[in-house]
Amino acid sequence: MATPVSVHSRYSRYSRYPRYCRAVLWAVAVAFSLGSAAGALAESATADQPIFIGAEKCAGCHDSEHSQWSGSHHDLAMQKPTPDTVLGDFDNARFEYFGTETQFLTRDGNYFVRTDGPDGIITEYPVAWVFGVDPLQQYLLPMEDGRLQALAVAWDTRDVEEGGQRWYHLFPDEEIRYDDPLHWTGPYLNWNTRCAECHSTDVQKNYNADTRRFATTFFEEDVGCESCHGPGSTHVSLAQSGALGSNNASGLQTDLSARGQWYFPEGSAIARRRSTLNDQQQVDNCARCHARRSTLGHYDYGKPLSDTHRLSLLGEPLYHHDGQILDEVYVYGSFMQSKMSQAGVVCANCHEPHSNKLRAEGNGVCAQCHKSEVFDSPEHHHHPATSAGAQCVDCHMPAKTYMGVDARRDHSMRIPRPDLSVMIDTPNACTDCHADQSPQWALDALRDWGTDFGNTSQHRAVAMAALQRGDLRAAPTLLEIAKDGKESSIWRATALERASASGAEGSLQIAQNLLIADDPLLRISAVRAMQQLPVTRRYLALAPLIKDPVTGVRMEVAMSLAAVPLDELSPARQQSLLTLFDEYKAVQRQHLDMPATSMQLGIFNATRGDFPAAESAYREALALNPQLISAYLNLADLLRGQGREAEARVQLEKALGVNPQSGDAMHALGLLEARGGNRDRALDWLGKAAALETAGSRHRFVYGVAQHDFGDAPGALTTLGKLHSALPADEQVLLALVNYSAELGKTDMARRYARKLLTLAPQNPNYQRLAASLGARPRNPG
Repeated sequence: MATPVSVHSRYSRYSRYPRYCRAVLWAVAVAFSLGSAAGALAESATADQPIFIGAEKCAGCHDSEHSQWSGSHHDLAMQKPTPDTVLGDFDNARFEYFGTETQFLTRDGNYFVRTDGPDGIITEYPVAWVFGVDPLQQYLLPMEDGRLQALAVAWDTRDVEEGGQRWYHLFPDEEIRYDDPLHWTGPYLNWNTRCAECHSTDVQKNYNADTRRFATTFFEEDVGCESCHGPGSTHVSLAQSGALGSNNASGLQTDLSARGQWYFPEGSAIARRRSTLNDQQQVDNCARCHARRSTLGHYDYGKPLSDTHRLSLLGEPLYHHDGQILDEVYVYGSFMQSKMSQAGVVCANCHEPHSNKLRAEGNGVCAQCHKSEVFDSPEHHHHPATSAGAQCVDCHMPAKTYMGVDARRDHSMRIPRPDLSVMIDTPNACTDCHADQSPQWALDALRDWGTDFGNTSQHRAVAMAALQRGDLRAAPTLLEIAKDGKESSIWRATALERASASGAEGSLQIAQNLLIADDPLLRISAVRAMQQLPVTRRYLALAPLIKDPVTGVRMEVAMSLAAVPLDELSPARQQSLLTLFDEYKAVQRQHLDMPATSMQLGIFNATRGDFPAAESAYREALALNPQLISAYLNLADLLRGQGREAEARVQLEKALGVNPQSGDAMHALGLLEARGGNRDRALDWLGKAAALETAGSRHRFVYGVAQHDFGDAPGALTTLGKLHSALPADEQVLLALVNYSAELGKTDMARRYARKLLTLAPQNPNYQRLAASLGARPRNPG
């Protein structure tokens, strides 16, 4: 049976949902019928278990912080609908979207929306909560199953002069019908699943997978003090007893005081920390919500981020090849790449955490550590002092607009690189502002200023782009990053995973060394890289991590070792692994409201050989999201592996019904027909899939191989020759061209391809023997 496809590995338009589930900057929501869990929590409190007490109790001793927080985006994240909180026009306002009219009404002091419901029928809904304040506000409408959904027609709260004070749709250029998962009633705009954790205090999702209903509760509707500091009852008790500070006891589970002291060394224009930043607790605490990630079980305050969340790494489709933001990634992944992070800067150095405001106006926030006389000058930025080009953030933190009106800045704080724009089409801040100019114009301007970028071809972004094209010559560059202890962990982890996925020589040794890295993110990527090993060797390498202290590491180990044959282990080792598997399933069961979780459970169970459980999980994923193409593909593969070809074909045809242009579904159908010996149908489907493929090589390569195996060797040469022209460094394509050319008696052609193989991998003994058998010698480079 083929390896199941992870839902995270297939990019489609549905991978965009996180930018919308956030709903609005700092926004929060909870279902119309749901209430506070404060009473229940208070009743269950014990002396040893701190409980939530509420922001108002913090105000007595922390008046300044509470005053700053009051009225902030965190405080106003979710509010009851009143004349003071509803910013949109509900005076019988109407908004039309692809022929569907949405009406906004006020009646008896209450607010209502008439719009198309989950069945496409115009229905009236009460507004349960207002969602956010700036630069847009959404409205949260209740469903009978305990869900709260964020309406996709939002109010632009900006001033009229900025284009605001209007209704607009989050998907203005694409019709989102009622049966689309991106419809406002669908799974990707559901608060309970997508937004709750980050937008209220102490949310308990309480999803019942049997009934597919929510009974979600929260302690406070907004992002209160304890959202960041953790439950405060012990802290208050210590303060009341006069024991606060005794033996450094704070009664809180998180220590967020990491700003540090900074100074300017003699002769330096850039400040340094007086003492090394020893942990990332503050950044991890913020990253719980300001990162592209998924949740692992219950959130434990003070734990490393990887203990409670699965983090997304760099690279497309989330980031450009150089690490700049592409999709909405919520700051953390960008910031952790930055020189600021490497120098020990934390969030609170730039942002006042209670008010959400910057520490200073304009360039002042950067001038805290970068002397103004050096950096805030025309000699540095080469722009008039009053222009946008003189603003640090416009050059080093360019913004990208999400949700139509919400401009968010890239926190990787990088130097503009128009040379990379010229070479691999990444964006740069210069032509972001000078939109009428080309990247080459920007590069020439920087050269005129004396900027020399050196050899652009050696940049990591070029290597990332090349490896994505199948050029394995780029792998050594990424492996050097992976083993460089001075690099950021997120780049090291990304580089290792990209290189190891390509089968790059040397990646296993680096992964083996990183299995004992201090940073759990590196251990996680090392575990993934070990997937190249046969399962028995993999077990020997990963067994020490079965009891890793970080949940995220253990979860990756569980997935990686799911295929281990238990009967080959001792009883003690069997039990250890079974305990890990039970933990993995328990963590996943906390998030069965998410189609991706059912997908992952399906993959895990299929790998374990529990096919009924895998089938059930895939079908549940499709029940939650009937347009999840990867679930159809995995289910079809599972069914085919059990000899249920007809049922597998039905699933693949359903996938094509959902997306008639799904190359993956066409490819799978082609393979199904090929295994059944149906030559013409197989080649038809495989050819269609190949014609649609623009990135990667799998579909085109398999089509060429199928042509050969079904007796059309000349056709295979044509297909693979075109693929070679598109991806000249793909070794498997070249190897096939060598063999097929020789088979057809085209010896000269075979020799030419063999020489190219040797040029790509001159030390490969297999290529050397193949070339020698053809009488091909590498050309003398001189």
